Amino acid sequence: MKAVWKNTTLADSDETVVVEGNHYFPSGSINQDYFQPSDTHSNCPWKGDASYYHIVVDGDKNEDAAWFYPEPKDAAADIKDSVAFWKGVEILTS
Repeated sequence: MKAVWKNTTLADSDETVVVEGNHYFPSGSINQDYFQPSDTHSNCPWKGDASYYHIVVDGDKNEDAAWFYPEPKDAAADIKDSVAFWKGVEILTS
């Protein structure tokens, strides 16, 4: 699977975990050059507290377009150290 925005591959992995229709990519599969930390946080009752990244490609910023759970609850342990995407980021089969 690939996560792509503006014709740029943000992440590439054959080992994503699908939760609630979202592909979570292992953190080692993302290209850190395109990720900037965000101050945004949210909470999911069963997954825990999420943190976000802005995606920046060729100077264009997609705010809070990626999220992850730094310390997921036990029920979401499968997505620890994984990143998911939205806001126009396409998930494509490799």
